Amino acid sequence: MASLAVVVVVGVGFRKAGASLVWYDEVASILLAWLTYYGAALAALHRAHIGMPTLVDKMRGTLRKVTVLAGEVCTLAFFGVLTWAGIRVLTVLGGTTLVSLPSIPMWVAQSVIPIGGVLFIVAELLSIPDALREPVEEVAAASPFTVTPSAEEPDGGDRSP
Repeated sequence: MASLAVVVVVGVGFRKAGASLVWYDEVASILLAWLTYYGAALAALHRAHIGMPTLVDKMRGTLRKVTVLAGEVCTLAFFGVLTWAGIRVLTVLGGTTLVSLPSIPMWVAQSVIPIGGVLFIVAELLSIPDALREPVEEVAAASPFTVTPSAEEPDGGDRSP
């Protein structure tokens, strides 16, 4: 993320100075793609992607396990196809290079697709045991800021007018 910020700031600085860098937008786009793929894999490891945890957490036993595993199978299948397609893209791009930096092969930039796909698959596989665990009912801890009804008050602690 820091390298993306540095590239963009340097590119904008050079543009403001009247000496635009021809490569900075292409490199910034590639860095953004890398950040996105690797960040998605990290989020998968922490099970932080959009989902329906409230619905799944209300399920118990076999229904819960089947639901979780069905979702995992779909996710793993998608990223398996993505990884396969990413490898195919690398073979198609063979001898091409970046437009603005001809010394860098295109496969270097596009390698994020299969690498990110594999990382996502590994992250999902590592986090499946956590997903299958039944949720533990948490007892709400008393907070010093929580107002609880008092037995001594006739209205049960209701202070509304």
